[in-house]
Amino acid sequence: MVTGLAQRVAEAVPDPELPMLTLADLGILRGVEEAGAGRVVVTITPTYSGCPAIGAIRADLSARLREAGYDEVEIRTALSPAWTSDWISETGRRKLSAAGIAPPGAAPVRRSGPVPLTLGPVRRRVSCPRCGSAETEEVSGFGATACKALWRCRACAEPFERVKEI
Repeated sequence: MVTGLAQRVAEAVPDPELPMLTLADLGILRGVEEAGAGRVVVTITPTYSGCPAIGAIRADLSARLREAGYDEVEIRTALSPAWTSDWISETGRRKLSAAGIAPPGAAPVRRSGPVPLTLGPVRRRVSCPRCGSAETEEVSGFGATACKALWRCRACAEPFERVKEI
């Protein structure tokens, strides 16, 4: 399949919060349409509706596409279906791990309707992205960004971040 210039440019834009990943790796790039006469329409889905990086993503996409010769760039936001961490590509997962960030496991499957409340602790097995040990523990459910948590490896004693399942 041959992709157009706009598609290749948009796929290569790095995420501002996880710069080792491109928008394509992260799975938030939903579509790129070359609409003729120097016009391109890009559709993205933020990782969550309140994502503070969405403005930077839109600006970066627009700037890179204009640099590539597109005079008119329209960035659309699609909130449905909602993004899920399952949309992170295998390449993206490898890049996260290589950067010392544990990639997310499979996103939880939920029925439509109200979100159930879990009162007990959720136990996860997370492998250390540095040494591979499963002897890890969550230090904090909150990391540098809303989509990450802080963990520590008991085997190599190194701290690391982990992308949460959404």
